[in-house]
Amino acid sequence: MDYNINFPHLGINLDYVIKSFDLFGFTIAMYGITMALGILGGLFVALSEVKRTGQKEEHYYDIAFFGVIFSVICARIYYVIFSWDRYKDNILDIFNLRQGGIAMYGAVIGAVATAFIYCHIKKLSWPLVFDTAVLGLITGQIIGRWGNFFNREVFGEYTDSLFAMQLPLSAVRSEDVSQLQMENLVEINGVTYIQAHPTFLYESLWNLLVLILMLTIVRHKKKFDGEVFLFYLAGYGLGRFFIEWIRTDQLKTWGLNIPVSMIVAAVTFVFALVMIIILRRKAIKNITEDKE
Repeated sequence: MDYNINFPHLGINLDYVIKSFDLFGFTIAMYGITMALGILGGLFVALSEVKRTGQKEEHYYDIAFFGVIFSVICARIYYVIFSWDRYKDNILDIFNLRQGGIAMYGAVIGAVATAFIYCHIKKLSWPLVFDTAVLGLITGQIIGRWGNFFNREVFGEYTDSLFAMQLPLSAVRSEDVSQLQMENLVEINGVTYIQAHPTFLYESLWNLLVLILMLTIVRHKKKFDGEVFLFYLAGYGLGRFFIEWIRTDQLKTWGLNIPVSMIVAAVTFVFALVMIIILRRKAIKNITEDKE
């Protein structure tokens, strides 16, 4: 396999980007390392907010532990449901995560459901917990998306723009390569490349912007518990809608042939935006009445 990844218009040529390495007889995937760093980074950011707001750290260690487990399970279930043709004849492949195949929205659903159930059991204020935990969630997404870079996956349609990324044709899954990319192959020193939008990079940078805005809301503009979480749903949904639009590995809805993540992103964006407007008005009205 060819290991190089190029960004020709940025003058960046990475000659040896590995997918995995061997350590003491075990194969360690860079994707796994990236996920682990995302979990640790997310926990660090969430705990910083826990300390600032005077909450109990042990609750968030619990949520992180169970959240990671059920996020992976839900992410796999989400992927398998909308990729059923790949697994219907080989059911055991469903359990082979080393072949890849997890969906970010599935992971988000798993994390949110885990946190909600935990709050119910422990009788915690779930809007406050969600506002805190979501800072860790999006941090994990920012870091974790780089696992797709090492795996040469989750890329977009052909482009010759400033951020165009060149991947060796031999290093990517054939089903992820579009007809347009096949019509615009590039050959350099005997190696054939596809050229694509680095959508993993777009999403990572977009999520970083959303996180910065969320931190601003937490410290200065927040009017009600749950607002930061709703802002995440709106912000992530908005970015994901357009990024999903240009991806070549879309999971499609049955019959309609529409990218399912675009539907989820649009619905969550509209829902969150409407709720923010309604609840902010209510919160401001209550503040005004209390002052009177």
